Amino acid sequence: MKRLGLALAATLAFGSAAPAQELSIATGGTGGVYYPYGGGLAELIGNHIDGASATAEVTGASVENMALIARQESDLAIALADTVYGAYQGTIDPFTDRPVEEARALASIYPNAVQIVTLADSGIESLEDLRGKRVSVGAPGSGTEVNAEQILTSNGITYDDIEEQRLNFNETADALRDGDIDAGFWSVGPPTSSILNLAATRDIRLIPLSEAEIEAAVGVEPVFAPYTLQAGIYDGVEEPVPTISIPNVLVVHADMDEELAYQITRNMFEHVDELIAIHPAANDTTVDFALSSTPIPFHPGAIRYYEEAGQTVLEDLRP
Repeated sequence: MKRLGLALAATLAFGSAAPAQELSIATGGTGGVYYPYGGGLAELIGNHIDGASATAEVTGASVENMALIARQESDLAIALADTVYGAYQGTIDPFTDRPVEEARALASIYPNAVQIVTLADSGIESLEDLRGKRVSVGAPGSGTEVNAEQILTSNGITYDDIEEQRLNFNETADALRDGDIDAGFWSVGPPTSSILNLAATRDIRLIPLSEAEIEAAVGVEPVFAPYTLQAGIYDGVEEPVPTISIPNVLVVHADMDEELAYQITRNMFEHVDELIAIHPAANDTTVDFALSSTPIPFHPGAIRYYEEAGQTVLEDLRP
């Protein structure tokens, strides 16, 4: 794991030149939001933090990213809040035997919306209609798969009731376009490029969740919250679509240098316009969202920034 440590401290204190140290940001597939958001964050770090540069890495997303943080093979990672919390507590596979207790948050950065997509002529109009169908539940090790299984099982549908496929976002869109699957789950900040591209070539439908289905999902995963996808978000989507959302968390290892954690947190919020220019999901990258939506303790460097900004950090969010 690459850390700035004393080199960063010296550069910040004395302005002396030091070789840029490369940070790794674990993101997700190229068809989602994690990768462009992580790329924007990498550019922001390179532009505003002396002695640091960063690279966004393509990964299998949330579950894999938490494992990378645990092994200190990535310096920063983006992951869904339920996966982050489950890994930290050791309540989800593959972390039941080795919880990622050393994980720390810098911030919750924006919410994911669960988007269940089918073609307009598929005849699938509800969650129940997925029974017996070929359904992509997300890439192996992704937060999408975790969310898909939670939503399905909380509403009485298991993998035995569907023909599950484990495809990433681009693969899911391609399989829908080609008729190889009937529906697919995305858990991602809307709008996302892979669905935008699919909707440009095929008539699509977003499958709504009923109030009862949302309530059932929230009952098994408290970080879920009701969310409405706006009309017009994709071509052909003419009505608002009720679903659920989950915060995305920027996670680091507890061993990250405090000054570095502080600088990343401060610059992320103070230059958020640069992230918004990369993807509109960053409109939700606010201090208020971070403090109200983060499920694990903050890194001391992040706490230092929030307190300097006049915010109160609750005791259960302190390491």
